[in-house]
Parts: sequence; structure tokens; C-alpha cells
Amino acid sequence: MTSPYRRILVAIDCSDESAQVLSRAAGVLSGNDGELHLIHVIEPLALAYGADVPMDVTDLQSGLMTQARETADTYAGRYQIPADNVHVELGSIEKTILDQADKLDADLIVVGSHTRSGLALLLGSTARGLVPGAHCDVLAVKVDQKGS
Repeated sequence: MTSPYRRILVAIDCSDESAQVLSRAAGVLSGNDGELHLIHVIEPLALAYGADVPMDVTDLQSGLMTQARETADTYAGRYQIPADNVHVELGSIEKTILDQADKLDADLIVVGSHTRSGLALLLGSTARGLVPGAHCDVLAVKVDQKGS
């Protein structure tokens, strides 16, 4: 039996838990007849902290993008995801993930979900927020908190 999911967009937060989310997505995509795409979205600092950021954050934003790209590429390498299928974007997290899924005509979006605080809380709320606007299935992977 082949998986009904041929094009899967995996949203990661570039934390150590991203491996669990990718592992689950790879498991859903059985065989070699499908493709995984990886996305990591960085919210613009001005959007995250309000428009009144008191300094020029261009260099900081650029550094975050570079670091995120390197981390995403590392995860992609573990699952033989081609560089063209790795998307590191700047924008509103939910909207950017949904737009990329539509652009790719994805069959499934896979995202981590947990009940923690800080950045982990943000991704947890992202999992819930994706469902209403998604044109495909959304799989929220319950992330194991052991060792963190």
C-alpha cells in the first residue's frame, strides 16, 4: 500500500525536536515516490516586537536567516532532502507555511506540537492555527519532551 501523501511540507523550528517532526514526516512518506520539503519561517523582528524597534535590525535579521539556513540544511541532509526543497523564509509563520504549501501543492503539512513556553509555545499555537486555512491535511506531531 502506498502513502496517499506524495508531497509533504515539514515545518520545523530548528530546535532539537525538529528531528522528531522530520522522522514522523519521513515515516508517513513511504517509498521513493514522494518528496519532502522543509520550511523554517522567521518572523521579522519588527513584526514580532512591534513596528517601533529602536534600532536597525537588518544585520541581526540577516544573521538569523543565515543560521536558520545552516540548521535547516543540516536537518535536510539527514533525510536526503534536496537543497531546492529547503525553504527558509521571512514572514508571518502561519501565512508563510500555508502559502508555501499551496505553492508546492502539498498533500500534507507536518508540524510539531507541544505545551511549553517561549518559542515552543509559538510552534504549538502554529499547529492549531494552520488547520483552518490549510488546503491539505495537517499532521501535528506531539513532540517528546524527554531530555529537554
